[in-house]
Amino acid sequence: MSADTDLGAAAPAPDQSRVHGFHGDYGWDGVERLPYKATEDAPFRDVARQVLASAPDLAAELRYFEVGPGGHTTLERHGHRHAVLVLRGRGRCLVGDAVSPIAPYDLVQISPWTWHQFRADPDRPLGFLCLVNAERDRPQLPTADQMAALKRTPAVAAFLDGGSTAARPKD
Repeated sequence: MSADTDLGAAAPAPDQSRVHGFHGDYGWDGVERLPYKATEDAPFRDVARQVLASAPDLAAELRYFEVGPGGHTTLERHGHRHAVLVLRGRGRCLVGDAVSPIAPYDLVQISPWTWHQFRADPDRPLGFLCLVNAERDRPQLPTADQMAALKRTPAVAAFLDGGSTAARPKD
């Protein structure tokens, strides 16, 4: 029996090979722009997402998020790790108890159960790729006590209240 006809092997996954052409508006051919979240219970402002790659045989999902000028993602935490690569714009992110400026090509790694949020600068969108587990747990929002604990750090309190913190100079 040849290696090509191994009867014990699982059936191959359907061929999902394709090229999704990129557009200057940060969209890709055949990739739908979706709402950021399906629920209004998670506070965010002006965020859209696109699922660029996901398949049952792929243990990860690659997504593109775009946060409009002055917008922000939900403050949340969850049990899965993820990585974010900024592609365009500038802003700030909260990871744990640290607020950091972010700009194109910055890589943000977020450990499980770490509070995090991304905010775009007021004058331009912030776009980033996000790599996560294909199967993952649901995010948790902070309780009032958890929010109070986060705000004990002055830079975090200013960030969460929409104030400014140190940012990188503009191009």
